[in-house]
Amino acid sequence: MTTQLLPITNIANLIPQKSPFVMVDTLVEFSTENLVSSFKILESNIFIESDYLTEPGLIENMAQSVALHTGYAYFLKGEAAPTGYIGSIKSIKILKLPKINENITTNVTILHEFMGVTMVEVQVLNEAELVIAQSEMKTVIAS
Repeated sequence: MTTQLLPITNIANLIPQKSPFVMVDTLVEFSTENLVSSFKILESNIFIESDYLTEPGLIENMAQSVALHTGYAYFLKGEAAPTGYIGSIKSIKILKLPKINENITTNVTILHEFMGVTMVEVQVLNEAELVIAQSEMKTVIAS
């Protein structure tokens, strides 16, 4: 089993998304049931509108944080990160959009994982550690 010390900022091999579509930049914490990631909102981000990261950018950050959990689990087994997609979003609340240069933290809790389908609860916090978005979603590994 391969391990790395956390946090990990070089995550390019842990998620299938590539620039400019990457919406997560650091793996902060990892366990089989949880993941914490962070992401600095840059002006060059493709989801910036009027100095804020838009709703699709936040949703993609949540989904990519789930992908990071899966990708790191595969990395620990010595396997390449699989490609996946959002299967469904059961609920989502966007309470506030983050601004350019703000760092957001995304907390993923794995509810169920079975045969490539993962049900998760996700919370996104701003720098003041206030919840700005939350969702319950299902992600699916492509076969």
